[in-house]
Amino acid sequence: MKKNVVIVGAGPAGIFTALEMLNKGSKKSIMILEKGRAIENRRCPKEVTGQCVNCQPCHITTGFSGAGAFSDGKLSLSYEVGGDLPQLIGEDNAQETINYADKIYLDFGADSKIEGIGSEEEVKAIRKRAIKAGLKLVDCPIRHLGTEKAQDIYEAIEKHLQANGVEIMFSCECVDIIVEDGRCAGVIASDGKKEFSIEAGSVVIAAGRRGADWLDRLCDRHNVAHEPGIVDVGVRVEVRNEIMEHVNSVLYESKLIGYPNPYKDKVRTFCQNPGGFVSQENYDDNLAVVNGHSYKDLKSGNTNLAILVSHHFREPFDKPMVYARKVGELTNMLGAGRIMVQRYGDILDGKRTWERELARSNVKPTLTDAVAGDITAGLPYRTMTDIINFIQALDHVVPGFAAAETLLYSPEIKFYSNRVKMDKDFNTSMPGLYCLGDSSGWTRGLMMASAMGVLMGRLLTA
Repeated sequence: MKKNVVIVGAGPAGIFTALEMLNKGSKKSIMILEKGRAIENRRCPKEVTGQCVNCQPCHITTGFSGAGAFSDGKLSLSYEVGGDLPQLIGEDNAQETINYADKIYLDFGADSKIEGIGSEEEVKAIRKRAIKAGLKLVDCPIRHLGTEKAQDIYEAIEKHLQANGVEIMFSCECVDIIVEDGRCAGVIASDGKKEFSIEAGSVVIAAGRRGADWLDRLCDRHNVAHEPGIVDVGVRVEVRNEIMEHVNSVLYESKLIGYPNPYKDKVRTFCQNPGGFVSQENYDDNLAVVNGHSYKDLKSGNTNLAILVSHHFREPFDKPMVYARKVGELTNMLGAGRIMVQRYGDILDGKRTWERELARSNVKPTLTDAVAGDITAGLPYRTMTDIINFIQALDHVVPGFAAAETLLYSPEIKFYSNRVKMDKDFNTSMPGLYCLGDSSGWTRGLMMASAMGVLMGRLLTA
């Protein structure tokens, strides 16, 4: 089998690579390999069973549009949010491409409303409280697709690609790349029954966060230049909507960054979901991690958000993702394979949380099969100290956030530490091989990954 372009992964970066090639009139043959299913066939059994049944691969993290279809579906419309791609291509280019990608989302049915604009004076007041607390507020316009609406949008994009000649092979995994004379000449794929080769002039790997560890190993195997970056380890926090009501109405998503004592590690909020639901994702080897999403129409009485601590490692240890996985495995073990939840007040009191205590709390867990326990027994002391001190600072910005009944779920881990070295045209150290999106280490989130795909599509069309 032979194609001009093979794209590994049907997440936003891979999708927008193919989409932009079509938009620019490319006549090249394009194939997308996707480990999961078509978006119309992605269904989480938990909706029926009430408990995670550990699908392999996980329907929430794999399939067309990747984890984006089951996320909160928020598009960050500023180059300041979403990773380090602007450092590679320039801030102006990044913002222009974000604006362009945003129009594509609108063309496929995204809501025209933009959250987080029009309340400048109230934003100033929130920023003032943040400064006093030693935190930085990054106010970013947000286009909220919503979990259920995002699936409709991505399904429309999927059908558009297929109708215009893009071949998508679902339930098909990339096992390795083919290297000939120092150049990437294709991929070796598997449909679960047999392996087969696909020759290609260009191979684009856009494997998402789920594929970051796999890409790291691939780079090691073939000596593709890369370096360890950061890995984020933290918790998903859930409070009543009443606590976050003002911030939700003014900003929708408050992106706050701090460097709390005593370690001065970078700690940030991420993926805030007003009226949202805490969810579970499963990675390889049954690693369960916590996440959150929010629907356009269906709302809960709670708001959830992540608090993430950035971890940097150098000599003699340079495998951040291995470290993060071990933290996740330990926490999973303590929770008997399930996500653990603990009340903030119990953490401060040095005790575990019991189910009966959750039952009488004001904050009811939206992840109903989370197990009450002691997350501090799994998370490293330094990480836990960072989180506690950050929550105390955040309480000055959002009074009541550090209430005794505030819920902390663990583990929340973001796997994007491997950073592939490349130039502004995304050329890696191996000719013919390109790496995009969150797995490349250059983006974090739907919009920046989409923008990177747009630029890749243009380069492959030129």
